[in-house]
Amino acid sequence: MKRLQGKKHVKKLIFTCAWLALSVQAFAQLQSPKYELRAAWIATVANIDFPSRKGLPADSQQVEFQAMLDSLKALGMNAVIVQVRPAADAFYPSQKEPWSEWLTGVQGKPPEPYYDPLAFMIEAAHKRNMEFHAWLNPYRAVFDTDSSSIVPEHITQRKPEWFFQYGKKKYFNPGVPEVRNYIVEVIADLVQRYDLDAVHFDDYFYPYQIANVPFEADTATFRTYANGFTSINDWRRHNVDVLIEVVHKTLRTLKPKVKFGISPFAVWRNRKDDKRGSETEAGQPTYDYLYADVRKWLQKGWIDYVAPQLYFAKGFKKVPYDVMLAWWSRNTFGKHLYIGQGAYRIGRDSLWKNPSELPNQLRLNRQNQIVKGSIYFSASALLKNPLGIADSLKQDFYRLPAFVPPMRWKDAMPPNPPRNLRAIKSDSSTVLVWQVPQPARDGESATYFAIYHFGEKEKVNLNNPRRIVAVLRDTLWHITQTGKYAVTAFDRLHNESRPAMLMVR
Repeated sequence: MKRLQGKKHVKKLIFTCAWLALSVQAFAQLQSPKYELRAAWIATVANIDFPSRKGLPADSQQVEFQAMLDSLKALGMNAVIVQVRPAADAFYPSQKEPWSEWLTGVQGKPPEPYYDPLAFMIEAAHKRNMEFHAWLNPYRAVFDTDSSSIVPEHITQRKPEWFFQYGKKKYFNPGVPEVRNYIVEVIADLVQRYDLDAVHFDDYFYPYQIANVPFEADTATFRTYANGFTSINDWRRHNVDVLIEVVHKTLRTLKPKVKFGISPFAVWRNRKDDKRGSETEAGQPTYDYLYADVRKWLQKGWIDYVAPQLYFAKGFKKVPYDVMLAWWSRNTFGKHLYIGQGAYRIGRDSLWKNPSELPNQLRLNRQNQIVKGSIYFSASALLKNPLGIADSLKQDFYRLPAFVPPMRWKDAMPPNPPRNLRAIKSDSSTVLVWQVPQPARDGESATYFAIYHFGEKEKVNLNNPRRIVAVLRDTLWHITQTGKYAVTAFDRLHNESRPAMLMVR
C-alpha cells in the first residue's frame, strides 16, 4: 500500500511539474518583447474608420481622430497605417488629385474650416510617439461608378484612356507607362511635403476577379505595350513589378529613411501551382490573380516590410493561419514580417466565435522569431472590443511598452546619448531633465527618449521592457521613486543610444 501511495505521489509530482512547465511556457509566450510593431489600419474609404461620416466639420474630424489615437495608444499601439489616398483622391491638399468625398462629402470640396488633415494627423501621431504610415491605393480610381462623387478635374475625366472599368469600379491600367509615372509622381509629392514614416500599399493591384465575369479589360493595352512578352499574365506581373521597383528607388533617392511596405492577400501561390508556394487551397492567390509577386519584391529588396492579411482562423482548412504564418516566415529574405490580424472577423462566424482565436494567433506569432509584430484591421473594429480582444491586448499582450523594430539595412547608426542628465528637486516633486544630444555622424538627430528605472543595487538591463517607465518626445519627466535611472535616445528608425545614467536618492 505504501509503495502504491508512493507511485501516486510520484505521478502527482510529475503532473505538477508538467503543469508548472506549461504554465511557465504560456507565461513566456505572453512576455512582451522590447521591439514589436503594434499597429492598426485606419481606413477612410466608405468611412470605415475615419471620419465617422462624410462632411463632418473640421473641428469634429480633429477631435475624432485624436480620440481614436488615444484609444489605440491606450491598447499599446505604436503605429497607425492611415488611408490618405483611397481612390485617386486625397486627404491632403494636392495639385494632382481632388479632396476625397469621404472627408468632405463631395469630391473636390476642401474641409471647413480649412486645415490640412494629413499634416494634422501626422503631428497628432508623432505627438503620441506613434509612427505614421501613409496608406495609398495605387490603382483604384473610382470606388463605385454608380454612386461616387467625381469632379471634372478628376484624373479619370482628364485622362480616360488610362483607365478600365471592371464591375462597378474604375482602375488605373497598369500596362500604360504614363500611369506608372503618374502614380510615382503622386507618391514623390507626398514624401517630399510630409514627415512620413512609411509609404504603404494594400492588396489591391489588378482587381480581384468577379465570379463569371472574365477580366479582359487590358487586352488591347497588351497588344500595344507587350514589349516582348507573349503571356499576358507575365506582362501584368511585370507591370506591377516595375511600379514597385520605381517607388523603391524614388523613396531611396528622396528620403531613404522612409520605409516602404506592402500588405498582400494571405496566399502568394498554392503549392499545387508552384513548389515554392504554401500548402493551401486559396481561390485567388496574389501572384496568379492580382499579378503581385510579393515574394520577388522581398527577395529583390524593393520593400522593407510585408504584412500579409492572415484573416483566417487556424481551423480554416483551405488557408490555415499557422500554415501561412510558417510560410511567410520562411520567405521574408531578411525584411520585416508583420502579420495582418483580422480583428473585424471576431465573433462573425463559427471559427471566430472562440474568444481565444486571435490571442492564440498572437501566441503563435511570438513563438516565431521572424515575426516582428501585428497590424489590425481595422481600428474601429478593434476598438469595439469584440469578445474582449481589446481588453486582452491591453491587459496581457501589450501591457508593457514596445519599440518599433529597427531596420538595420536602412540605418544602423545609433544616436548619441542624452546630454546633461540631472534631477531637479523641489518640496513637492523631483524632475529628471536632460538635453537633446548632438546629431550622430550620419546627421540623424534624436527623435524620442526612453526612461528605465532600476533599484539601487539592481543590475542595469536595457533589454528588459519591464524597466521602461516612460517613452516620450519631451526632455523632462516627473519621477516618484528613488534608484537608478537610465535615459536613452532613439532616432526615427528606432536605433537606441547608449544610456545616460543617474542615481536618485
